[in-house]
Amino acid sequence: MNDYSSLCDDFYVNMNLGTEMELPNNRETVLHYFERIQKKYPTMRNFYCREKGDFVLEEDKDRGHYRWATIENRRVCSGQVNPQSVGEALEQHRLVLELAPYMLSVSPLDCEALDLLFGFDFTYRGNHNQLVAEALGLSPALERLADIPGASIINHEPSITLALDEDCRTQCRLSIETRTNAYQVRTGDFPEEQLSVYLTARQYGSLGPDSTFVTALENLTQICHEMVDSHVIENVLRPLARAIALK
Repeated sequence: MNDYSSLCDDFYVNMNLGTEMELPNNRETVLHYFERIQKKYPTMRNFYCREKGDFVLEEDKDRGHYRWATIENRRVCSGQVNPQSVGEALEQHRLVLELAPYMLSVSPLDCEALDLLFGFDFTYRGNHNQLVAEALGLSPALERLADIPGASIINHEPSITLALDEDCRTQCRLSIETRTNAYQVRTGDFPEEQLSVYLTARQYGSLGPDSTFVTALENLTQICHEMVDSHVIENVLRPLARAIALK
């Protein structure tokens, strides 16, 4: 398994390519595109259309690890849950980005944004927001609020977005998504839910004449690895895992 899987209950690597123009949705184009992906990954055989018109091809989910790919109105997406390695997931994303210009007529000029996301899920039965506050702390300006007698934290989803170049076209965002609501806090009835940490690297705008979607993905991959290895593991993932283990 990859090095990140040991840090959480579920780990996944997703890629989203957003376009300025609508993507083709005719039968022949959509099926030909997914057939090409299936040729590479024969176990991706569950094909369906969502109510809002998104087309999906995916593997069976009951094994706990699976691949998926979608065509939306203005997005081409690809993901793998609990991959054997990050490289394995990236191989799938590279295939999608290589196919998109030829099979879906997606030009680098038509790029609205290219995202690469590393996701980490923790299974926890309890107040996610309180857990995040205890594990990661609050800013000094807010600490006194949490000490108000009888007060309960019902929303705390810290996030930060960084621009990594002068024109703000390359960005990185770290965010935490909790799934505890006020009703659960009031009743004390907490289901077992996923607490998620997302590290997203994004390239905004059209690509340069000498760049491709694949080379842009390689740059985003380097950013994600550097951020996770240098900052996220020690300052976010391990504190959350320790706090959950102590509950």
